[in-house]
Amino acid sequence: MRADPIGVLSLLLGVRRVGITTAASALKRSGLIEYHRGDLTVLDRQRLEAMACGCYAADRQAYAELLP
Repeated sequence: MRADPIGVLSLLLGVRRVGITTAASALKRSGLIEYHRGDLTVLDRQRLEAMACGCYAADRQAYAELLP
């Protein structure tokens, strides 16, 4: 059985699944991600990172320091 990436993201972020589905649909329309039947693929990481808030860079740096 495959994990449901939208369901997993909603659990990790503590939000309702419908919120993730809405955001994922917008990202898909923008050509940044693709998802279908349990598979989620990032198509344009640079643009996706550029759209993210500054906390993405801070989190990435914190993980790099914690997990060298």
